[in-house]
Amino acid sequence: MINKVILVGNLGKDPEIRTLENGTKVGTFSIATNESYKDKNDQWQTLTEWHNVVVWRGLAERAERELKKGGMAYVEGKLTHRRYNDKDGVERSITEIVANVCNSLERREKSQAGISTPFPSLADDPSSKVSVSNPNSGSSEPSPIEDDLPF
Repeated sequence: MINKVILVGNLGKDPEIRTLENGTKVGTFSIATNESYKDKNDQWQTLTEWHNVVVWRGLAERAERELKKGGMAYVEGKLTHRRYNDKDGVERSITEIVANVCNSLERREKSQAGISTPFPSLADDPSSKVSVSNPNSGSSEPSPIEDDLPF
């Protein structure tokens, strides 16, 4: 059996991190996902779903450092349901995603420069000599791809 959830969305608020009595850190945050569709009048509509996410231990510390309100994030985990009594003694139920992977999808800033930079690519590596040739181009020249694989 499989219980796996993958979400890519925007945080509704900064993660709230707390430390339990035994020293274990736990964090919670909400993430919004959007789905667009055309209605019966051929107009685009957007449906937003909010998801509660729980992160534990090192993942909670990382979420606190890297995730911010409004930022885009990738979350992978399992769907859980639990019941609890609120402060007035009323029984409540909640559905949560307990994450085992959580990554910011925001661009990282250069230290001290304060400038956002895109994710690195082959074009950013001056030592890269990789080029790709089109096999349908009719050219008989070999592609100058350096291959240091042992097989």
